[in-house]
Amino acid sequence: MPTLSVILITRNEEANLRDCLASLEGLAQQVVVVDTASTDGTIAIAQEFGATIAQPADWPGFGPQKNRALDLATGDWVLSLDADERLTPELRSEICAVLANPGHTTCFAIPRLSWYCGRFIRHSGWNPDYVDRLFQRSTARFSNDLVHERLIPSGSVVKLKNHMLHYSFMNYSQVLQKIDRYSSASAEQAFAKGKRSSPLAAIGHGAWSFFRTYFIRLGFLDGPQGFSLALANAQGSYYRYMKICELARASRMEQKP
Repeated sequence: MPTLSVILITRNEEANLRDCLASLEGLAQQVVVVDTASTDGTIAIAQEFGATIAQPADWPGFGPQKNRALDLATGDWVLSLDADERLTPELRSEICAVLANPGHTTCFAIPRLSWYCGRFIRHSGWNPDYVDRLFQRSTARFSNDLVHERLIPSGSVVKLKNHMLHYSFMNYSQVLQKIDRYSSASAEQAFAKGKRSSPLAAIGHGAWSFFRTYFIRLGFLDGPQGFSLALANAQGSYYRYMKICELARASRMEQKP
């Protein structure tokens, strides 16, 4: 039976990490946790589960940090998880089956069912949500993106059938915090790649994001949470493009004699 390493990156994940690691139930021979300056019980929980732990001093972004975790993995296969994700018993059994007989496949995509402030989201562009997470260790790396990183496999990807549960947003305070944090990181990333914007463009992108989520992707079928999610997507898009404007303005000020 091939060996499996599970990799996670963490920062103050005490509320999530125990349930995440417990959902593995002996599936993995190694758990790798790369932590960024946690001040809660994250490290103690990781130690309780026998994890290999690293705590680098800097934060290079999500992609590079996941590659650091990948570099510490020793298993034949790697499963990448976030602390707010859980394996179901059905998914565990399916992973065991494909590891026992993967054929020529080196990467598997897992369907993810995400929780948003009181319900699992079945529409709004969140479902189906396949994420490339289970892969042969030597065949893939993560992109170097600061945010919205992705796995880059070298071969074909096969989809698994059973869902992973993703408890992404438990309350609206988390939604607002993530809008600010991710819009800043994505704006910095886009600006560094030469992207420019304007207030009018920010309004247009925000409006389109709401319309696409709520109407085209049937967010209205997700009830009040669907409307809130569409609004949050609009806000995230609007602020991302406004922050690009802000970065451009700051850059021009620095260049003035």
